[in-house]
Amino acid sequence: MPAPGAGAAAAGVDAVHAAPAPAGQASPAKAGLRNYDPPGTAALGIVSENERACISENEHTQQPTPTFTGDTVTPSPAAPPASLRNDIRRLGKVLGDVIRECEGKSVYDVIEKLRRSAVKFRREGQIKDSRTLERYVARLSEKETSSVARAFSYFLHLSNIAEDRDQNRRQRQHELTGTEPMRGSLAHALELLDQQGVSRRKTLNFLKQTCIVPVLTAHPTEVQRKSTLDVHREIARHLAQSDDALTRTEQTELELHLAGLISTLWQTRMLRWQKLTVIDEIDNALSYYTSTFLHALPQLYQDLARQLHGTDTSAFDPPGKALPPFLQMGSWIGGDRDGNPNVDASTLEQALLRQSTVILRHYLQEIHALGKGLSVSSSLNGVTPELDALSRTSLDASEHRIDEPYRRALIHVYARMAATSRELTGKSLAERPTYDAPAYLTPAGLVDDLNTLSKSLQKHHGSAIARLRLSSLIQAVSVFGFHLASLDLRQSSDVHERVLTELFLTAGVELNGTPVHYAALPEDEKIALLRMELQQARPLVSPWIRYSEETEKELAILRMAASVRQRYGHAAIRQTIISHTESLSDLLEVLVLQQETGLITPSHAGTGLASPQGLMVVPLFETIPDLEKAPAIMAAWLDLPEVIERIHTTHDSIQEVMLGYSDSNKDGGYLTSNWSLYVAERQLVQVFRKRKVRLRLFHGRGGSVARGGGSSFDAILAQPPGTVNGQIRLTEQGEVIQSKYKDARVGRWHLENIVAATLEASLPGNPNQASTDDTHMEQFGAVVEYLSEQAQTSYRDLVYNTPGFNDYFFASTPIREIAGLNIGSRPASRKANQKIEDLRAIPWGFSWAQCRLMLTGWYGVGSAMQAYLDHGCPGSPASRDDRLQVLRTMEQSWPFFRTLLSNMEQVLAKTDLDIAQRYAGLVPDKKLRDTVFARIETEFKLTCQLFTQVCGHALLANDQVLRDALSERFAYIDPLNHLQVELLRRHRARGQTPAGDAPEDGTQRAIHMTINGIAAGLRNSG
Repeated sequence: MPAPGAGAAAAGVDAVHAAPAPAGQASPAKAGLRNYDPPGTAALGIVSENERACISENEHTQQPTPTFTGDTVTPSPAAPPASLRNDIRRLGKVLGDVIRECEGKSVYDVIEKLRRSAVKFRREGQIKDSRTLERYVARLSEKETSSVARAFSYFLHLSNIAEDRDQNRRQRQHELTGTEPMRGSLAHALELLDQQGVSRRKTLNFLKQTCIVPVLTAHPTEVQRKSTLDVHREIARHLAQSDDALTRTEQTELELHLAGLISTLWQTRMLRWQKLTVIDEIDNALSYYTSTFLHALPQLYQDLARQLHGTDTSAFDPPGKALPPFLQMGSWIGGDRDGNPNVDASTLEQALLRQSTVILRHYLQEIHALGKGLSVSSSLNGVTPELDALSRTSLDASEHRIDEPYRRALIHVYARMAATSRELTGKSLAERPTYDAPAYLTPAGLVDDLNTLSKSLQKHHGSAIARLRLSSLIQAVSVFGFHLASLDLRQSSDVHERVLTELFLTAGVELNGTPVHYAALPEDEKIALLRMELQQARPLVSPWIRYSEETEKELAILRMAASVRQRYGHAAIRQTIISHTESLSDLLEVLVLQQETGLITPSHAGTGLASPQGLMVVPLFETIPDLEKAPAIMAAWLDLPEVIERIHTTHDSIQEVMLGYSDSNKDGGYLTSNWSLYVAERQLVQVFRKRKVRLRLFHGRGGSVARGGGSSFDAILAQPPGTVNGQIRLTEQGEVIQSKYKDARVGRWHLENIVAATLEASLPGNPNQASTDDTHMEQFGAVVEYLSEQAQTSYRDLVYNTPGFNDYFFASTPIREIAGLNIGSRPASRKANQKIEDLRAIPWGFSWAQCRLMLTGWYGVGSAMQAYLDHGCPGSPASRDDRLQVLRTMEQSWPFFRTLLSNMEQVLAKTDLDIAQRYAGLVPDKKLRDTVFARIETEFKLTCQLFTQVCGHALLANDQVLRDALSERFAYIDPLNHLQVELLRRHRARGQTPAGDAPEDGTQRAIHMTINGIAAGLRNSG
């Protein structure tokens, strides 16, 4: 499937919102990049929002001339890299050859005809080309629809692979040129700290108090099968070889391998036959550890250690010591039971078992490799007494290794690890050792033995040898332990309330002689009862009573948590998260349930909860009202003597708070969600600072901008001052995991971004310091508060107050078909009805992305800015021009507001009202269809217009790399959208049962393929 050729005349982007379109052309206001044609380019992969931080600052400029560094000429970023164009053309050509071979020339010709029409429409914007595309699609047979959907989807998949490869290539080229460190890199962050006078020793001490945790979740926006992703990795691996100097024979072999892999991809079933189970989700996530995390994290640590050690050798004591494990991985998969009836004690046990199996097998492989390589002889060099003693514990009797103490020591370490793996997993994970040895009780024991080897090498001219593999293994054990990743528990507060209501009733607990019905109590009485219960010696739970299924299930999973912590260590499960936290009693309920299941024990000395075994209770504030209540709830929580004592003694004076981006957006819209989160964070900082407790925020971010997506680096730097301070956790969800971490080098770069941003945001030199932010809040806080109120009103008027909007949404988006796509183990809706209030925020946003409206990432902002410009708010300037200048100043000087508009800009650029209008045509009620779509269209045009006025440029005018990429990529997404609309019309016209409730036919399968392809093309739509 060849990429489009070059040569069409370029049209300036500045015309996007400037003049009406000529007759017969699509209105530019309906599609921000419709009339833009990058000069002389082939099809490009989209540079996703999450990857913008990976492009250096120089690559965001618009310089039309090459830049020179010494004798090296770096092509101007204004021209898309030839290497990327060549990769995409190469992969597209192979795909076209495969299609011709497997499907025949006639099918290939149909696909080519659609592709040419789509490219022509994108370049010239002629309505007739869009109509031609629609007619072609309408005439497709059922078999042809499947082939077309697969062809365009796989081309977008291959473009993603090429783009990831190009990202690696650009980073490498940047390093080879010897230019300034890239923004977002560790080198850049350390350079900034150097400029602020922060010593390397101070940085190292800071890392000892730092906790950075990306948390993988199984949110259902990843539509690709693991089998497909495995082939993707192989294609990427072979494509990377093309950068090497190859002989003609090697080049031929490479092309044949790529052809074979792409043929395998074409002949691999794209869709799952069955819904994913929780175990499937666990295994899918673990595949990213073997491909990326197990190697990327130790590499990142080693790189940082080298940079810290470079100029200040006193920072390390001893010099070869591993860095503190400040960056670790987390997971929800197997422990997140909020709304997922398929998660229980068994899945929790299986999750930790599978995690442990992956990391223990990795250790055994690494120790075995070390044993093969560490052939150092004691006859040529000395060893420390500690190493000599360790080697003498080995029962290895081989005379060939009598003078090889390191190998003998490693044979003993291997034997102990083999015993550890059998004890923790119940099976042998690698080649059996030559003899049996006692298992390690903790990861610390393994680290001690490995450090014994490392110190001996350091003292006997073997530092370079230690760096080969041993240092990385030591670092890996300190990071991953025997559990691999810390697994969070999560459950909704209303479930906890129902469980405790039953426990109090069955236990016969009374208040004033009346049996307690806990759920019916007022809040103050709930708090008093729960605090009293935490001091009770007698249990609420009786082994002789059979409780409801829900209560039994909740008690079982908490008991299992206590069990697996004993087995794998306390780091295996550290937190339990409360969804829908609305009150102080929601937090206390979880303490009582931990006490009833052995995770904590009551203190009878009157000092509260003395046991150090319990889980940190983490409230999750999600909706706009809950975010507003969060500071008061946390103040009340921290003011409880038994709680504050526990935080100081058990949790190192740290309390975590989770903030939800998805539900707050669905509740109040893009601007209000972001502002409510920002205000809540600032207030939480004050609450915690007053009580001398360290705040760790856990950001529940998704892939799309509406759900907190975008550049992690920019997002962290835009946080209010005092909210990072070396403590941050953030979710990596759905398709974002694949986009960021499928490729090991890309994954390492994203991890580096997070660490670099945390350093920059936490230590001196952060431009968003408290004094500056306070000034911004004083100057502009009232303005954003007004904008937030207006935006929320506009958003809720459309979504919740427009008669028939439910019907419009369910008819004009593929929400029902998404529910049948088998992409996650959770149901798409909390209740079996057709109400937006009960729909989960993730499929809500995913559906708007599929129909190319992206409504959740911009709706209401235009109306809000218009209201401010027209009427102002108390204290604002008198004239409209002056009020416009206020907004411009906010965008230029305030990181929060600048990031808000920058992320929205990308969403506006991806929105296409011409295509969205085709989806609106699926709504049977013409009056409803016209009324709702007209409101959306008006708001979109207004938002684009005012964005340009405030920011001073059209969409993406300052980001030519992203603009070029989007423009070319859309030519391959558009046919999938047109095809999806046609397929939805056919499917619904037949009066068939919504997808998922009946055996899938060819039309349904093709619909699901288009969903897969559009998601791949947009990359971060969930």
